[in-house]
Amino acid sequence: MAVTEADLAELDTSENMTDGDITADGILDRELRDLEKKGLKTLTRQVREEYEIAYDFIQPKWEEWALRLKLYNNQRRDKKAIGDPLLFTVFQTVFASLYDDDLGVDFRPREQGDEERSENLVALAEYDYDEMQKEKIDYEWDWDATFFGRGLLLFSEFDRKRMVPVPEVVDPMTWLRDPCATSVRGDMKGRGGMAYGGREIRLSRSEMESSKVYFNLGLLKNDNHDSTNSLFDKNRERRAEAQGLEAIWNRVQNVFGANKTYRLLEWYTNYYNPRTKTTKKVLITLANNMTVPVRYQEFEEEYFPILDRVIFPMAHDWDGVSIPDLIEDKQRARAVLSNLALKGVELNLYPALAYDSNKIKNRDSLNTEFNKYIGVDGSPAGAIAPLQRDAAVKAEVQYIMELLDTAAQRATATPEIQQGVQSNEPRTLGELNLVASKVDTRYSLAAKIWGWSEEDFWRQWYHLYKENFNEDIDEKVVRITGALGYEWRPLTRDNFIMNTDPDTKIESKVISDAKKYNEANAFRSWLVMAQGQPGVNIRFGLKRMGKLLGLRADIISQILPETIDELLAKEENDRLEKGETVLASVTDDHAVHIEIHNSLPDSPTKFAHIQAHKKAMVVLRDNPSIVPGAGAGAPQGQLQGQGNDAAAAANALLGAAAGNSGARRGPGTAAALQVAPTQ
Repeated sequence: MAVTEADLAELDTSENMTDGDITADGILDRELRDLEKKGLKTLTRQVREEYEIAYDFIQPKWEEWALRLKLYNNQRRDKKAIGDPLLFTVFQTVFASLYDDDLGVDFRPREQGDEERSENLVALAEYDYDEMQKEKIDYEWDWDATFFGRGLLLFSEFDRKRMVPVPEVVDPMTWLRDPCATSVRGDMKGRGGMAYGGREIRLSRSEMESSKVYFNLGLLKNDNHDSTNSLFDKNRERRAEAQGLEAIWNRVQNVFGANKTYRLLEWYTNYYNPRTKTTKKVLITLANNMTVPVRYQEFEEEYFPILDRVIFPMAHDWDGVSIPDLIEDKQRARAVLSNLALKGVELNLYPALAYDSNKIKNRDSLNTEFNKYIGVDGSPAGAIAPLQRDAAVKAEVQYIMELLDTAAQRATATPEIQQGVQSNEPRTLGELNLVASKVDTRYSLAAKIWGWSEEDFWRQWYHLYKENFNEDIDEKVVRITGALGYEWRPLTRDNFIMNTDPDTKIESKVISDAKKYNEANAFRSWLVMAQGQPGVNIRFGLKRMGKLLGLRADIISQILPETIDELLAKEENDRLEKGETVLASVTDDHAVHIEIHNSLPDSPTKFAHIQAHKKAMVVLRDNPSIVPGAGAGAPQGQLQGQGNDAAAAANALLGAAAGNSGARRGPGTAAALQVAPTQ
């Protein structure tokens, strides 16, 4: 939230600050002249204290993660030693399974009349999936959650040029947090939520100027000489070391010109404003070793715009369990055993020998050479013999290696067949299918947990559109793949923003497909049994079957185009929404009309019109001669007689039925009960 004129009332302007110091072009001159405000000075001091607590708390974790990154892909290990890829193998198996499982999103309206907006919202989400590079975002977000236990995503920016929300994955190796937090947002009451947290970033001056949210740029100082204290630089050095690269970040950050960058601390915290006597969640960015504020933003929501994703969460705990937590010790042990086994092979090739010094006088004669003759004093028998070694050691090494591998597989549900490797032991098809089903059960749990963060993602996505997409000004054209090819649909705010926020439903593609398959099979069997019954709406059953099979609405409408009654009923809906009186015709397919009219918002006109259709159904049942076959529940035919005479007879019957019903009529009921004359 931008600073207002009311916020400028108690400013203490710095004597060294000029208009040009605020921004390069002075855009934020008036709004952000409160840099030296007493409240902001207090907030800066609060941030520095919180930073010290968070740093002391998280530093050991960073060191541990750095060691695990080396374990995952250590390019600086001894070139004469061998590494074990257990962590990489198990990690990639679990990660690939979770990443491959698409999580579909569906928006379900809470109010009648929002069905079309809900469909537009789904279409917009599908279009934005590519615009936001969601596939790449998910890869990094999923990777962090799988490796570090919890992945973080910043989601507060909206690109007005491209008209799309902009998510950003946070590097856990630079993130500091409240030690008491169990998650970013906590439970429904906010308990356990993160009170403060942040990260160090590097930005050039041009990047800060172009974003138009930073100020006080004239006070920026060169702090690259202090890069040893930079969290950002240290993290880059750790990652470079794991890749076998030289740590030259102190030199890289000393560049000049347009590429010169500045260390900034982005910090999210709760700030109590003594002037307004309110507490709000804010973002403040500090430069010059956390002494100069260069950005300030307040959030109207009761939560930070940060989303977290976990893989194996533990109740009341932030970190949970990660893949390296389970595999690290086993890989280290396997690596030790592998290198010892390698040395054992070398010993077999170059064994330790015992020789009779009485028979072999010259020790140098034992040095290995081709076609070498060694003089022996006496018989060569017993002159030299290899030292005996315990052969059981080989079996013990093999047993321990297999034991460690099995323990890792059980902990992470990654049997050999799941890794794409044929099992060493012969197994029947039934055993393999049973193992695969149990693996799917374990992975489906992780997929459901993944769905928590995915639901939060799309809720925040909708919220950003709601806050930034202006009415009567903004328009976005989305490309939709229809049954007949591409369609381009222009969307305004009224086309997808609802008065009551929709429910967001996230479901794993694997789980969703399995449910649809089972439900479609059951529905097909039921539809076959029901089709011979009087009055069965086969068209509705076929449409429902298409939805269960995953067909899009436009494809279903091409296969089963709307009937005349469906088209007329939709036209009547438009007139009923305007408050007009709409006459029911005795020749209507009343079941179809009632189904479509029910999609309207509740109103006396809607209920009166539906009641007219119900009365018509009663009359046709009791007087089947008006429309032959109608009383038997068959498709309705034509009126007997000609024109208005037949309609008048039907009206008389409807009037009699309405008069005998004893029902209380609302406004418009009498007119709605009339039957329109046939043409």
